[in-house]
Amino acid sequence: MWLLVVVLIVALMVPITAILLDSPLGRSIARRLEGEASGDGRTGGLRELERRVDVLETDLEDLNRSITGMREELQFVQRLLEDPNKKPRAS
Repeated sequence: MWLLVVVLIVALMVPITAILLDSPLGRSIARRLEGEASGDGRTGGLRELERRVDVLETDLEDLNRSITGMREELQFVQRLLEDPNKKPRAS
């Protein structure tokens, strides 16, 4: 009788364990364990954060350049609309 109970408990623990490991909580625990096992700990996360900040700064510089170009184009179009017969100024 006890053998049947033990077999049923083990048989039910397999799907329960699989469900827990596939959940967001299980993935979070796995990531944390991987970070501790690699020895990086928090420095790996810090390096990743620094890399992401560098990428964001580069994207921000590109956007600023793009906005500056659009501003210049808008000013040019506004000057043309103000007086279409007037020749554009050489910049």
